[in-house]
Amino acid sequence: MKRRRNVSIWAGFLLVLAAPITYGTVFVRFPSTRDQPWATFLILGAGLALTAAGVGRAYRDPDAYRGKVAGPILMCLGAAVAACFCYQLFVYTHQLPLSSGAPRVGEAAPDFTLPDQNGNPATLSNLLRGGGAGQHVLR
Repeated sequence: MKRRRNVSIWAGFLLVLAAPITYGTVFVRFPSTRDQPWATFLILGAGLALTAAGVGRAYRDPDAYRGKVAGPILMCLGAAVAACFCYQLFVYTHQLPLSSGAPRVGEAAPDFTLPDQNGNPATLSNLLRGGGAGQHVLR
């Protein structure tokens, strides 16, 4: 009997690799998935679960499925990718220094001028005095 390929091991590992890539290219653009990366954790979890299921299948029925060697290796690599992502997200980003030029909570923002939708200059101090278009409310 010819052994079949254990696709779930490789598919799970590819999902684990795709999770940090999609976080850095897609999910970081939206505050709901950037600040709380629930979608990335779901992809990581699904990838690790799929890889673990493939490893279990390879050991449960070694005559029918391949993967007794590659499965544990890919499972360890996937766990390492997940651990590195979590370290970078939860530990490394909190060690970044604060910006010295950024206003602190409760301080007034520095005045600046940007063009509005019609190309006319809009100044922050003018908008705060109520001289703006009326629909701008800063909180």
